[in-house]
Amino acid sequence: MFAISQSILRSSTSKAADSLLKTCLLTVLAIIAFAANSVLSRLALAEEAIDAASFTAVRLITGALVLLIIVSVKSLSHGQSINLLKVVKPVSGSWFASIMLFIYAVTFSHAYITVDTGTGALILFGSVQLTMIAISLLFGTRLYLAEWVGILMAFSGLIYLVLPDVSSPSFNGFILMTLSGVAWGVYTLKGRHSQAPIMDTAYNFARTLPLVLVLIIVAFDSLHLTYQGIILAAIAGGLTSAIGYSIWYIALKGLSATQAAVIQLSVPIIAAIGGVIFVAEPITYRLMISSLVVLGGILTVVIGRYYSINAATKTTN
Repeated sequence: MFAISQSILRSSTSKAADSLLKTCLLTVLAIIAFAANSVLSRLALAEEAIDAASFTAVRLITGALVLLIIVSVKSLSHGQSINLLKVVKPVSGSWFASIMLFIYAVTFSHAYITVDTGTGALILFGSVQLTMIAISLLFGTRLYLAEWVGILMAFSGLIYLVLPDVSSPSFNGFILMTLSGVAWGVYTLKGRHSQAPIMDTAYNFARTLPLVLVLIIVAFDSLHLTYQGIILAAIAGGLTSAIGYSIWYIALKGLSATQAAVIQLSVPIIAAIGGVIFVAEPITYRLMISSLVVLGGILTVVIGRYYSINAATKTTN
């Protein structure tokens, strides 16, 4: 009996380790996609290759098309027919998540014009973290000491990175970027309950299309399009947003709300590193120190919660 119990325990431990590894790999891919999305957005909007409304529209339309194609191909591979009625009347995802996705996308694009990069990163990812943690605490989630320490470390590292470049943002820019962060935080929490991540993400994007149409009509007189802007927005929508968000929804199954919130603080760090690689920006001591502090904080939250839960379980047993 003891041998059988030990065998079951080893099997359970092995499965937990495999699940943790899968979650880590998917999370890394999703965060890289988020950072790449940030770089693409900067290239398109900062260079005025496209206006904010058009960038949002192209991004969401392309994302919806790519995901619906993936869902259709997946259905055909399983011998199922394509039901176009599902596109008109989605059966997965939710209108609430879609509205949050649209608010995040449109406010981010418009805020990016009036708020500089350092200030924008602090407002956006700070509001994402605070939103997710506040909602989790509101619904009774308990944070372990290691998580609190990791949160403070990660947030301190981000502030250290952007502090030299922080300037007083315009009031409108501050409000828009805060709304963007809150919307993305809520959208992420909604995704933690997804049982079909790709399907849900596809129909969440599809549901934004009526809102995109309204946006285009409202901003029609100020639309500005170039081939470069359209291509950048399409890549941001079809690849780094659509695929990245689907991977993120899958990864969320293995993350607590607190872990998901803190991990996203690594996006500005990775985006800054992307700037070093792709835009030939200089590597600074501040970037290296900030990266170590943020990543150390994230590691403390993820590993700290894992071991804290195991310790609590052993004590109970």
